[in-house]
Amino acid sequence: MNHDSYPDSYIRGILNSVKTIAMVGLSPKDNRPSYLAFKYLLDRGYHMIPVNPGQAGREILGQKVYATLSDIPEPIDMVDIFRGSQHALPIVEEALTLKPRPQVIWMQLTVRNDAAAAKAEAAGLKVVMNRCPKIEYGRLSSEISWMGVNSRTLTSKKAQLFGKGVQRMSLNRTTTAGGTTEATDRAQKPGEGH
Repeated sequence: MNHDSYPDSYIRGILNSVKTIAMVGLSPKDNRPSYLAFKYLLDRGYHMIPVNPGQAGREILGQKVYATLSDIPEPIDMVDIFRGSQHALPIVEEALTLKPRPQVIWMQLTVRNDAAAAKAEAAGLKVVMNRCPKIEYGRLSSEISWMGVNSRTLTSKKAQLFGKGVQRMSLNRTTTAGGTTEATDRAQKPGEGH
């Protein structure tokens, strides 16, 4: 896998298939990027599990905080690493001991560890580095376009909405051979999640 550039279909496939995400390094401070990303993904219907040894046993955004991945009593689909690059390999090594193993290791913006990625991929996991799932979700669903950001997705079809409150768009869009993006036929019902 070329970790300098990911096809939209690869990122969309991950974000459409995972349901439970453990975020390692979540801050309880509401002005920190990890908190904002956690809240955004929680609001989009993902089951979010915070991992932060300094906050273990407490709650962040109504979710119980665990000290380590191994402490989480349920299967995890994706491990989102919000720690420095030097911490990625031990986190991946711990993730590989889980039964069942997660499907995805995702390293946040500025986090890149090629040795950790190689180890995860050798074990059959998908890996994303130096990307934020919040930003990728917003880009692929076209939500980010509301703020005037070029999402690099072009379509003449209206994105399908789901959820209540703030307008939310679903990820059920596909890229055509010509590079444009179209909504798929599958309608996502409000509150259905992923």
